[in-house]
Amino acid sequence: MKLVKTKKCILTLMGIAGILTTYPAFAQSTQEPLNITLDQALEIALSENPTIHIADREISKQQYAKKGVYADLFPQIDFNSSYLRTIDKQVMYIDNVEGMSGGLKSGRDNDWRAGVSASMPLISIPLWKSLKISGYDVELAIEKARSSRIDLIDQVKRSFYQVLLARDAHGVYKQAYDNAVYNYNEIKQKYEQGLLAEYDLIRANVNVKNAEPNMYDAENSLILARWQLKALMGLDLEEDIECIGSLSDYEENLIPDFIGMDTSLANNSTLKQLNLQHEQLEKNKQIQIAQYYPSLNLNFKYDWVSSNNDFKINHYKWDPYTTIGVTLKVPIFSGGKRYSNVKQAQISQKQLSDQYLDTERNLRLAVKQYTDQMSTCIKQYSAASAGVTEAEKSYAITMKRYETGEGTLLEINDSQLSLTQAQLNLNQSIYNYLVAKSSLEKTVGATIQ
Repeated sequence: MKLVKTKKCILTLMGIAGILTTYPAFAQSTQEPLNITLDQALEIALSENPTIHIADREISKQQYAKKGVYADLFPQIDFNSSYLRTIDKQVMYIDNVEGMSGGLKSGRDNDWRAGVSASMPLISIPLWKSLKISGYDVELAIEKARSSRIDLIDQVKRSFYQVLLARDAHGVYKQAYDNAVYNYNEIKQKYEQGLLAEYDLIRANVNVKNAEPNMYDAENSLILARWQLKALMGLDLEEDIECIGSLSDYEENLIPDFIGMDTSLANNSTLKQLNLQHEQLEKNKQIQIAQYYPSLNLNFKYDWVSSNNDFKINHYKWDPYTTIGVTLKVPIFSGGKRYSNVKQAQISQKQLSDQYLDTERNLRLAVKQYTDQMSTCIKQYSAASAGVTEAEKSYAITMKRYETGEGTLLEINDSQLSLTQAQLNLNQSIYNYLVAKSSLEKTVGATIQ
């Protein structure tokens, strides 16, 4: 009987080993996690995130569009060829000719043409104005790319801080769980010695069970926060990473950062884009006004022409036909279309001016909101820091009282809850400050080197 059980155990272990070999995901990973700092996370994200690649390609696209507009200044050369079959020939009549009662047909059945043509604008004010608009298109694309980088920096910072907060929260709940387990073991030992009642043992066991869900929930939050950070960085979601540092590393810089914070909107990307759009609308209005001005083009054409009644191409005689000249175009009447286009451009400028004022007002409100949040977080941090010190002292005193028989388990639970809440409040105040600071930097358009 024992031999049969031994064989079953061996077969079971072999089956588990086979599964781990076949499916590496079930096996414990021996690869060390990628340790990253905040600066490294930002550097990776700015080089690997698809959003940045899209913005950079938009710049290249606008640069090619600008080159396409400049190409309109150069001669446009084309090769042309045509074939024309005459069905009914043209009849020519000559007056006062004796003996000619009918018309005289002219032309041949087949008409062949081949040659090159070229045209070049000599005076075209709308075209010259459009060149400047294409330049603003490139500048606008560059500013939008900078805006994408600023947004990504803010998102990566928030995600990195979220990882630190989740890890610190997990540490706090793990400490509370370890304390509950320690108290349970101490109470169990005294209960077995007959020094404590069964009620204390049951209560201690309940405290352990109550502490477990918070610890597991914090662990799951940490995993999700890391996945979000990896997604923003453009890394493989299966790659294991570890964020270096903790929220406590930022404690000493809270007040200096707040005092030296720049709240100017001079570098705000949204306002810069609106300014560029205003310049574009101004040039567009000038283009519409320029539609009233005359234009002058240079034209050149060189053709080889052959007319025959058969299809013996080898015996055709080709005659050159060359023309060169200029074309002057003077706008006179368009049914009010040019006037309407100018008015539309003027209205668009006024709309953009109103949008600029509204956006600037909202941005100033956001700056005020974030600075007030940072100020409040500093006050919360000061209160929470003092609360952690007092809670730790209270928990130590409560444990001593319980060990000497003067305290109760209820007092221990209350002091542990106060300590846990104080530690969470401290970490949350630092996290809220860092998030508000990141949002403020995004609003003012601050970037990293």
